[in-house]
Amino acid sequence: MISAARRNDIVGALRRGTVPNAGLDALAVGIDSFAATLDEELATVSSGRGGFKAVRGEYGTGKTFFGRWLQERARVKGFATSEVQINETETPLHRLETIYRRLVERLGTADSSTGAFRGVIDGWFFALEQDVLADGTVDGNDAAALLERTTALMETKLTTISKTAPAFSAVLRTYRRALAAGDNQLAEGLISWLSGQPNVAAGVKRAAGIKGDLDHFGAANFLIGLLTILRDSGFPGLVLVLDEVETLQRMRADTRERGLNALRQLIDEIDAGRFVGLYLVVTGTPAFYDGAQGVQRLAPLAQRLHVDFGTDRRFDNPRAVQIRLAPFDQGSLVAVGKRVRDIYASQQPNEARLRTVVGDSYIEDLARAVAGGLGGKVGVAPRLFLKKLVTDVLDRVDLHPDFDPRQHYSLTLTENEMTANERAAAGATSVDDIEL
Repeated sequence: MISAARRNDIVGALRRGTVPNAGLDALAVGIDSFAATLDEELATVSSGRGGFKAVRGEYGTGKTFFGRWLQERARVKGFATSEVQINETETPLHRLETIYRRLVERLGTADSSTGAFRGVIDGWFFALEQDVLADGTVDGNDAAALLERTTALMETKLTTISKTAPAFSAVLRTYRRALAAGDNQLAEGLISWLSGQPNVAAGVKRAAGIKGDLDHFGAANFLIGLLTILRDSGFPGLVLVLDEVETLQRMRADTRERGLNALRQLIDEIDAGRFVGLYLVVTGTPAFYDGAQGVQRLAPLAQRLHVDFGTDRRFDNPRAVQIRLAPFDQGSLVAVGKRVRDIYASQQPNEARLRTVVGDSYIEDLARAVAGGLGGKVGVAPRLFLKKLVTDVLDRVDLHPDFDPRQHYSLTLTENEMTANERAAAGATSVDDIEL
């Protein structure tokens, strides 16, 4: 039985035409075959290793959905998670400082799906205090002694971090002192700098004995520091999804080359054991992995990511470094439509009416109509189909007792409600225009 809160989150996101942030296991169709292998790989990461997975799929196969489904699955297992969409201006792949900043902004845990960074840091200090109190040599009411012993334990824990990220350690020390002194303004500034935010006040940096802003090399060390903090705080690791990596193909040649090389370096450093506890997932289109403007431009990267997909899809190896998502077919579209209908109707006063009026046959007809309006490209249809199903059909049946979609509703598709890929699909005017 799905909770009311999860139901509202799912329905609200679909109403807006976006991928829900929670409850994705209830919508997952066609990706269950990856679950067991992903669980095994997450278990390996939690044992003190790193991991990497490349996901390929055409537009509409659900790469973003897959990434968020995996993150939700990982959070249930205790992992921290984050997602970064690669973008030429805001988050280019070759500038790790921008990746790190967005990673921290979207850091999520089981308790908070995003914005969990400060909670993780504060939780680490709390864990240190609990360790000190557990040995019974310090009175919990003696604040000065507790601070002194906790600071000493912190220094021991920071020894490893200081070797690679001395600035990370320096800021943590100053942050701890600021909290103890009740200087919330300084503490906020230090967390901002630790998060990779630019334009932090000079006074904040002076207090911690640091200079400048975070750069590419510093960000790599800060990521190691964050992974250490997470492990010390009881998290098995961090799942980081780099979504839409295929945008590298549309960037300037020099930016593209540096981005591809940055990806190769990340993979190699994970293999070398530098990022302990990191499970990195990248998503891209087949053209990115196989085309002349993508991975193939950098031979070492192409060699690392190569997988033979010449066999029948039924025999794909989910343990391979690269996996492919099956395109949505009509059966998948109808299946997810039925799940959304059932989620929407669950625990509603008029549940019986919703299930009857919006029956399986109607969902099949609507799915066929939406796909037909998009040139027959079923793989492009899920977002728009689910939005129409929720907003134009289920909401109206729920709100108006006499509304019957077969009598009172006629599907319309307009360009201003479509994404670029949906508009391109809708532009097909004959069967010959449809890409098979």
